[in-house]
Amino acid sequence: MIKKLFIPVFALALFSCNQRKEAQANTDLLYFDIKGYFKKEISRLQKLNPIVNKTVSVNGEVESKSYKIADWSKELDIFVNADINKTSWKGSFKTTEQNGVEIYTSDHKKIPIKKISITWKGKKAGKIEIIIDNKNILYQSQDTLTYCPDSLYEIKKQQKIRLLKNKKYAVVGKLK
Repeated sequence: MIKKLFIPVFALALFSCNQRKEAQANTDLLYFDIKGYFKKEISRLQKLNPIVNKTVSVNGEVESKSYKIADWSKELDIFVNADINKTSWKGSFKTTEQNGVEIYTSDHKKIPIKKISITWKGKKAGKIEIIIDNKNILYQSQDTLTYCPDSLYEIKKQQKIRLLKNKKYAVVGKLK
């Protein structure tokens, strides 16, 4: 009877130890917490529910609309995904500061996020700019993301797919 209980108890103890180590590892952030920052902004904007004047441009064709965004997590998902605190990327970014602007850069080929600039206004981020560059044999794209709390967010994308024409997208959301 004791032998039968030993294996499940041992497995449970081993599993619980691994959970604690994983939880501790996630609290050590080497760089600015982009993911955490935008999760808080999404929650704040969801509660605030502002009217947004949104302009979408595809290859020069422009369309504008004013409305309330139902799902801010979907709207700002590209910003959340620009998280540079992934364990495999530790030490891959160079951090500098110039005139109140914190800059993270990487020239590593396998890391698509090339630059993050955070302009500080006191202790709050006044502007965040992110440059993402994806390249492979068939596809090349460059995204420029800009976020200014309480005023605007902008997503610019240039895309080149082999054997197709270049495409340029832009999304600008101005909060009212």
